Amino acid sequence: MTRNISESDTRANFIDPKLVDSQWESIYVIREYYFTDGRKLLGNKRGKRLFLDYLLKYNNTNLAIVEAKKLDDHPTKGLQQALEYAEKLKINFVYATNGKQIYEFDRRIGKGDYVDNFPTPKDLYDRLFGAKNALKEQLHNIPFLLTGNFGARYYQEIAVSKVMESIADGQDRILLTLATGTGKTFISFQIVHKLLQAKWNLDGNDRRPRILFLADRNVLADQAINTFNPYEKDVIKIDGEEVRKRNGVVPTNAYIFFAIYQAIAEREDIGGYYKEYPSDFFDLIVIDECHRGSANEEGSWRAILDHFKPAIHLGLTATPKREDNVDTYKYFGKPIYEYSLKEGIQDGFLTPYKVKRVTTNIDEYIHTNDSKIIQGEVTKDRYELKDFNKSITVKQRIELVAQTILKQIGKMDKTIVFCSNQDHALDLRDYINKYKTVSDSNYCVRVTSDEGKHGRELLETFQDNDKDIPVILTSSKMLTTGVDARNVRNIVLTAPIGSMVEFKQIIGRGTRVFDGKDFFTIIDFVGATNLFYDAEWDGEPEELEGEGTLGEPTPKPPRPVKESGEPYEHKEKLIISLSNGRQLKVTDIDTRYIDENGKPLTSREFLEKLIGELPAIYKDETHLRKIWSNPDTRADLLKQLGQLGFDNEQLNDLRNMIATPECDIFDVLSHISFNSNLMTRKQRVKFVKDEPEFFEVYKNLEAREFLEFILKHYQDYGIQELQRDKLGDLVKLKLGTPKDAKTAFGDMKTLLKAYYELQENIYKAG
Repeated sequence: MTRNISESDTRANFIDPKLVDSQWESIYVIREYYFTDGRKLLGNKRGKRLFLDYLLKYNNTNLAIVEAKKLDDHPTKGLQQALEYAEKLKINFVYATNGKQIYEFDRRIGKGDYVDNFPTPKDLYDRLFGAKNALKEQLHNIPFLLTGNFGARYYQEIAVSKVMESIADGQDRILLTLATGTGKTFISFQIVHKLLQAKWNLDGNDRRPRILFLADRNVLADQAINTFNPYEKDVIKIDGEEVRKRNGVVPTNAYIFFAIYQAIAEREDIGGYYKEYPSDFFDLIVIDECHRGSANEEGSWRAILDHFKPAIHLGLTATPKREDNVDTYKYFGKPIYEYSLKEGIQDGFLTPYKVKRVTTNIDEYIHTNDSKIIQGEVTKDRYELKDFNKSITVKQRIELVAQTILKQIGKMDKTIVFCSNQDHALDLRDYINKYKTVSDSNYCVRVTSDEGKHGRELLETFQDNDKDIPVILTSSKMLTTGVDARNVRNIVLTAPIGSMVEFKQIIGRGTRVFDGKDFFTIIDFVGATNLFYDAEWDGEPEELEGEGTLGEPTPKPPRPVKESGEPYEHKEKLIISLSNGRQLKVTDIDTRYIDENGKPLTSREFLEKLIGELPAIYKDETHLRKIWSNPDTRADLLKQLGQLGFDNEQLNDLRNMIATPECDIFDVLSHISFNSNLMTRKQRVKFVKDEPEFFEVYKNLEAREFLEFILKHYQDYGIQELQRDKLGDLVKLKLGTPKDAKTAFGDMKTLLKAYYELQENIYKAG
């Protein structure tokens, strides 16, 4: 009888021995291999993690999945899920077994059949790569160089393996498409490490390769240099300062070279440093954020890449192919591996997000004579959102935006504000600092290329998760790519965004995972988030019509740019001061929740996705109201919610997500669970005051004033101030001593009864 044999017994007694018979030693077998972290949920919790029963590895390469079933189950019962995981992990061989029979499926041909035994590790490796590819075997054989407690994520391993295989196959133009925040620099480092260890180079000599890492921003190059710290002695940065130190000679005595293209490209007055290197000097060039430089013939990288034509060119980008970056894909070819924003959020390696779309009563401007022209001239009948802070500046609108930003974010929540240009970033910084409640002079700072070294130092401090200040950065183009600040809670859009590519880059500033950060918020003043509704938002890259037969695209004339890609402002702007009678206000804040497919969700749908159904610790609205009205039972309920992952901070986050800080947590729970109407604390207080019978019971004026003081305290600070243990503090604040309280109420028992009954009255409303 086999009926009582469990799956774990089947593995131990039947499957493991078969693997051993086929030479799968323990170093080649990972049991219960978890490869995702689980989608981030509220309360610092996680969704379900994906795992395999067995992962078979050989020569640092994932070769096969084994899906195990109980001895009396059908062997292929779990095959379909295993095939889905194999697709995700880019593994070609899948085995399904119940310990008696073994079914082998080869994804390369899309077919499977029963086999007598598992193949040996070497046989399987050779079947996949061919027996004679010595370079591939050598490159695979070099393990990752890991520091600290960090292991590699599954998609990072895949990306590195695919690059090694492409190099071994003689491919000279290679592209990786990986969402922002997924560790492109870490992947680059592992690629470089393997090639250096293998002494791989293009001419086949016994030497380590020379590798150039090209970025388009100093901040990106410097971040990458930090990642390459284990090779510190082999690294050099090519820039004017380094060349001057060497009496005008470019550095050659290193293996890993870093440069931003502006530092080595040709300029009006001076030839490019890159020309001083022989064209075959570098074996590999890694181009970070390669879509930004543009690979068309007029693009920023192109002259440099053409000079170093013999080298292998590896492009890294965060954006799938779209019309606005087609040249990148035309130059490098189809990506050898892609890992999308959608996958990153679903796997739990990136943070989910929501959108607050803010509209104001000055989202367009029509000039009238009661407005004052400070500078420039009116050239249009109607100015739209896209014109603000580019061709027209309305300082009062910038002031309103600054005030609204401060109201919509947590006081110490790290926030990046994207502006139209450097002047706009200055104006917003100044207005935010005018209305802030934190006295530190660096609470809000501008970080653009004009700030130079000082700006980069402020950015580094902002990125340091142990430092609170600066809290808010205003910027224009400088921070759209690659800046790794893991604890960013808000991305604010105050300038139109021209393309899906740039939009995804900006969103990437908030997606990085940080402890206690369950989601981040995009606060949108310009309608840029309408791009979420584009069918291409996170779909597969499409083959564009006529691709492969197109001539070179007609290049747009280049705009003069600074090192950061920020345009100079030449034209005098129209600056308007509105008449004093014009009252500016926010007309609507529409909160939208975006799922991993870019689909907008209702509050309820989003919360169910984020937290699952709220725990059934109250039966219905009446039951919840009864529990919540009493400080003692409310404290027990809050304790239960805390044990389920909903502490005060999480409940406040929940409230801010679906309502406003002026609402009671009771209303939020009731709204989520029973779809009841939301009320503010102010409305609840008004309801109590409109029922004077409650107060008339207490003849002493001081007693009535004390109860009204409690109501005001509740309205201002919330329910946590009305717990049982807060009563003593409230007495001290308003009445003075316990003796004074007795005088007002007659005795302490009456005072306590009044305190509890007041709270019952607060929650009778609604």
